Amino acid sequence: MVPGPERSNVVQRRQTVAEELIPTTPETPESLGDQDTVLDDADEASAGKPVKQRKNGLYVSVSDELAENMKSGWADTELRDLEPVAQAPYAAARRAALSARFPGDRLVIPAGGLKTRSNDVEYSFRPSTEYAYLTGDQTEDGVLVLEPEPAGDGHRATIYLVPRSDRGNGEFWLDGRYGELWVGRRHSLAEAEQLLGLPAKDVRELAEALREATGPVRVVRGHDASIEGALEDKVTAERDSELRVFLSEARAVKDDFEIGELQKAVDSTVRGFEDVVRTLDKAEATSERYIEGTFFLRARVEGNDIGYGSICAAGPHATTLHWVRNDGDVRPGDLLLLDAGVETHTLYTADVTRTLPINGRFDELQRKIYDAVYESQEAGIAAVKPGAKYRDFHDASQRVLAERLVEWGLLEGPVERVLELGLQRRWTLHGTGHMLGLDVHDCAAARTEAYVDGTLEPGMCLTVEPGLYFQADDLTVPEEYRGIGVRIEDDILVTEDGNRNLSGGLPRTSADVETWMAAVKQG
Repeated sequence: MVPGPERSNVVQRRQTVAEELIPTTPETPESLGDQDTVLDDADEASAGKPVKQRKNGLYVSVSDELAENMKSGWADTELRDLEPVAQAPYAAARRAALSARFPGDRLVIPAGGLKTRSNDVEYSFRPSTEYAYLTGDQTEDGVLVLEPEPAGDGHRATIYLVPRSDRGNGEFWLDGRYGELWVGRRHSLAEAEQLLGLPAKDVRELAEALREATGPVRVVRGHDASIEGALEDKVTAERDSELRVFLSEARAVKDDFEIGELQKAVDSTVRGFEDVVRTLDKAEATSERYIEGTFFLRARVEGNDIGYGSICAAGPHATTLHWVRNDGDVRPGDLLLLDAGVETHTLYTADVTRTLPINGRFDELQRKIYDAVYESQEAGIAAVKPGAKYRDFHDASQRVLAERLVEWGLLEGPVERVLELGLQRRWTLHGTGHMLGLDVHDCAAARTEAYVDGTLEPGMCLTVEPGLYFQADDLTVPEEYRGIGVRIEDDILVTEDGNRNLSGGLPRTSADVETWMAAVKQG
């Protein structure tokens, strides 16, 4: 992703406006800066120098009278007697497990900050997965710190946040990036404490405190440059990697709250797929973008966002694994491979794929290929159970596909030879699944022995998603195969006695898909 603004600059601008609003005199062109705000840095403000304005802004000053007027006449909007967020007790248990793993170490987990899309336009903020997992908070520039207790008995957790704008200063109406009248109200520290069940402090004081800290420290890297800078002489890459690996592996087994959120994500995703089928005629008249927009509407209405870029691949685009350009034609007689997932308000995502006949009916070859992928997925899902090796579902799925490719004369057997040499991968391409949770490819930093070489446990959630992809320029297959891509993907929860298909609300067999599409279009 595009690097965002350094957090140190963000905090400095906030500190400036929180200290004092300096009425200004008009600026000369030479004094105009390119900042978003009419805020100068702290030294210049204290020296009484003119406050900088965004270049080409229409206002060049704030009069004494206006500054005074804006300080008063505002109602008390502090929220009181708030109930904790639903995940607060679960986040507390996760912090306890983290504390037990790293006794005596100071642990620093930043949320990250806004990232620039272009000029002064930012991407929508999404906190780091580790921060969201341990706090339930989604505030930019937040930082969770676990301080070791002096007696060595556990940690004291504190969340560091940007406080609300004081109406006595100018940030709330002058700061176009963080002012409440520009971007909306944020919680006060007292409100955050009630919601998250954590002591909350001013994040603007944290970097300096960390610079002065002693003792072992670990930080989750890659999210907050200023925090990492404050700790650069106190941390090591190896120790920080151990922290990230632990938090990745801790997410493998989902708690009850997480399972509920994943089911919500899947249920909304199912409704999004129904929306797409209902509007396929409009997509035919436009492009794959109509499918993308239709699903996105459901994601934004019922959730926070899409969990990843929607793959709306019609016709030969279905043979491109991550086709997210979504600018192609949608033609009757072709297949539509739709791989999409709603992300809930708590940031858990679904990941579901269906391959649909755009005109509602598979032709003979499409059905043959689809049914082979379905049979492969059935074998994979059957292998998902507690105590099984993680790789078992992949191996089971790949065996079925290899058998069909040999049966169709596309590969020379025996099947064991094909699997040993991986020859089926010309058309299967990818692994058959992955962990799912707060990230679409969850637990990505886990050790190999704990993930793909590990054992399935109740509470784990993974995708099972075999596919066959015959490229349009593949001269090794009959011409009629070329340009056909099929993938079927479901979100599977490992249970005490087997598994549960969270996305079972969507039909999977070719016949059921046709019946379902007809019913959705009529209803």
